[in-house]
Amino acid sequence: MRVLGLDPGLRRTGWGVVDLNGTRLTHVANGGVGSDEKLSLAERLVQIRSGLAAVVAEMMPDEAAVEETFVNKNPTTTLKLGQVRGIVLLVPAEAGLPVAEYTPNHVKKSVVGVGHAEKQQIHLMLRTLLPGVAIDGPDAADALAVAICHAHHLGSRRRAAVLAAAGAAR
Repeated sequence: MRVLGLDPGLRRTGWGVVDLNGTRLTHVANGGVGSDEKLSLAERLVQIRSGLAAVVAEMMPDEAAVEETFVNKNPTTTLKLGQVRGIVLLVPAEAGLPVAEYTPNHVKKSVVGVGHAEKQQIHLMLRTLLPGVAIDGPDAADALAVAICHAHHLGSRRRAAVLAAAGAAR
């Protein structure tokens, strides 16, 4: 199962891809899709949409997961980030992928074990879970964490389904 994690951002939307084989995670790729700050908001959203569509087409994930946005103090920034988040949800959905959403605290708890983990703790755990990974910046690191969080949930759902089927067979 290939999972695409996405971290919405107007300047740079992070993405990370991991493969889940049983309980084993393997890093596939990570990066970011940027937008040109000199362009209008609409043109920047098109850049993000096009860049993410190319990532989905190249990486061919089975599922996607997106980090939910926390509310900023600046309402204009929050609104713009919400518009980016709409694009980030739309692109994998248009490709026919199931899309899950996770709060930042849920992602941190899934990856580090603590809901209020610091960025350094997340990066350290990413390097532990994905040995040899070269992370393409903080946005890509957050996206990889989202992908790992979703992979953990997929694994749990699979195990629960197996147990339920075994119980029903009795």
